[in-house]
Parts: sequence; C-alpha cells; structure tokens
Amino acid sequence: MQAEAAARILVVDDDPGIREVLTDYLTQHGYAAEGAATAAEMDRAIARKTPDLIVLDVMMPGEDGLSVCRRMAGKGPPIVMLSAMGEDTDRIIGLELGADDYLAKPCNPRELLARVRAVLRRPREAAASDAPCLAFAGWRLDLLRRELTRPDGRQVGLSAGEFALLRAFAERPGRLMTRDQLLERARGADTDVFDRAMDVQISRLRKKLDDGSGLEMIQTLRGEGYMFDVKVERNRGVP
Repeated sequence: MQAEAAARILVVDDDPGIREVLTDYLTQHGYAAEGAATAAEMDRAIARKTPDLIVLDVMMPGEDGLSVCRRMAGKGPPIVMLSAMGEDTDRIIGLELGADDYLAKPCNPRELLARVRAVLRRPREAAASDAPCLAFAGWRLDLLRRELTRPDGRQVGLSAGEFALLRAFAERPGRLMTRDQLLERARGADTDVFDRAMDVQISRLRKKLDDGSGLEMIQTLRGEGYMFDVKVERNRGVP
C-alpha cells in the first residue's frame, strides 16, 4: 500500500542501524523518510521542512526523546516514540508528555508502519468531516485545523491523540462510550493500545478543558465507560 501524497517521516534515533532499517522500510512503503541522529539534527531537518510525523527514540545523547516530546507537544507534528524501556510506566510518561503513540524496542517495522498509518489517518478523517467546527460550552474545536479554542479566545495545544479523543467525544455528546469504542475511534482499530493509556489521555483532556467554571464535560460512568455531558453544536466555520 503506498502512502498518500508521500507523507514526510523523520526518524530520530542515534543508532545508525535502526535508523537505516526504519527509513528504508518506510520509504519502500511510499513515505518520504529521512533520518536524524540527535535532537539538534532533528531541529535542523524541521527548519528545512516540517515533517508530517516524527518517529522519536527516547534514549539519545544530548537532549533525550522525552525532553523533545515535552517541548514539542501540541506545537509540532505527531510523534510516535520508540524506547528500549517497555514498561507501562515508561509508556504512560511518553503519552503524558504528548506522544501520540509508543512502541517498545526492538519493534517490528511492520508494526511501526501500522502505527504510522493510524496516526497519519487522523487529520484526513478530520478534513473529510462535513462539520469543520464543533462548539460546546463556549469552546470551539476546529476539525480542519485541529485547533481547540477556549471561551476566552485562547488556543489550547492538543496532541494528535488528544484531538482524536476529544473529537470522538464531541461528535457523540450525551452517549455512553465504552473504553473499547473510544480506543477504536480515537486511536485506530489497527493500533494495539493498552487500557491505562486511555485513562492518561482522558486525564490530560480534563485538565485542558478546565477553564475554572467547574463544568465537568467528560463524565465517568463507573464500570461502563465515559460520556461527553455537554450540548454540542455543529457549524461550518468560526461563529
């Protein structure tokens, strides 16, 4: 399957063997993939042309992947993290810092390809929507630009995963959604995501949706799932 419009992938890993294997594999499947050995090289590559997605190793000399993820969260392209530390706690830290997906090393290139496709599919799904803006409780979610705007007009940075989850909620207000339904809609049916990742994403969303009004938009129905408990209006643009 060829990648659509030759999406640009930047593989950031200090191991030249891993970097070459992954960039070659992604290139063979139609992506415009290039490598960078350090965070500094990554910054220079981004300055030349912003990639559509970054595959980012955690353990690197100089600035490590977690630090990179922290400074880029919500402001740059989506990030799929790679780490030799495969424990759930390490995965959760990466997701909390804004990573859109996380794979333990060594990873199968085919699995990485599936994750890359799932993450890149999210913007296209948003662009295909017939309702570019969803408005709720004074907030506005722009599905084309993937921007969330507070009632006071300030923008809130969202990772691709947070955007996908909020969109899944906002498009189905007042409806109970199980964890499996949210996982499928927000992260892709072909993505292997563990349950605790959903808890992390929802916790992050709740914090970002807190404007001091005390309104809890995302309700937890114990033992059943979650509900977006607010009225949502659909429109074609900025009110």
